[in-house]
This record gives sequence, C-alpha cells and structure tokens, in this order.
Amino acid sequence: MEDVPSVSVVDWRRQIAGQFASRPEYLIPILQSIQEDAGFLPPESMVATARHLRIPESKVYGVASFYAQFNFEPQGEHRVTICRGTACHVKGSGRIESEISDQLGVPPGGTTGDMLFTLEAVACVGACALAPVVVINGEVFGDQSVDSVKQAVDKLREDSTEE
Repeated sequence: MEDVPSVSVVDWRRQIAGQFASRPEYLIPILQSIQEDAGFLPPESMVATARHLRIPESKVYGVASFYAQFNFEPQGEHRVTICRGTACHVKGSGRIESEISDQLGVPPGGTTGDMLFTLEAVACVGACALAPVVVINGEVFGDQSVDSVKQAVDKLREDSTEE
C-alpha cells in the first residue's frame, strides 16, 4: 500500500481553524471536509478536531465510527460495494462478493495494494427490486452477475492504467 503523506496535528488544526469556528456543532462538517481532503480520517486529524472543538477525542471517534461515510484507512481510487441484503443474497450476491474478492485479492473492507480498489460489502443498498445490486463509484448497477462485475472491474483497471 502506498504511503499517505503525514500531516501533523498542528497542521490539521491550522487547516480546520481556517475553515471552521470552534463550535461542537461543526464536528460532522469538519470530518466531512477532512475526508474529502485526505480521502480518509487520519489519526492526527481526529486529534486536531477534538482540540479545535474542545471536545474529547472519544466523542470525535464515536461520531466518525457511527457513520459509514467515514473511513479510518486510505481508500482506493475506485469503490466497489456489494449489497448483501436478503434480496441480493438470494439472487447471488454472496458469489459475486467471493469472486470479486478473489479477483482483487482483498477481502470486503480491504483496499488493493495499488490503491486502485476498495471492496465493500454492505447490509443493504435499498434497491431490492434491482437485486443483486453492486455500487461502483457511487453508481448503482442492478441485476448484476459475477461476469458483469468482473468486466466492470477489469474496465476500471484498464482505464486507470491508460491515464
């Protein structure tokens, strides 16, 4: 996995203070801003957030860990999310998950060493009529098969190597 440049607590706090007042109600917008800038929530940014807002670090981590939108590890350039809800499961999402995990060489929740892909499995996407559902980079694809998802992943990899 590539190394992500480390930013100090002081640097994060300076950046946060330049955008947000020191008010606890800004916790989620601050976390969203950090996630957008860094691609995840580095530990130093969490400490800086707590210090800036004058709240316990445990509260910052509690809020960040509650919402699925926040990540504590660097994420891949492309996110492949497989729905594991009941309808999707019945229509084969377990096999899709297993095969794509093998194709990428990472388990659900993992990111490939080249930082191209993060594979996720979620409890439900909320598009049961389209089962099985796979979300790729935020775009919902219904009625998927192992082959269709493998082809999509191959295409993303091919497009990324051409850039």
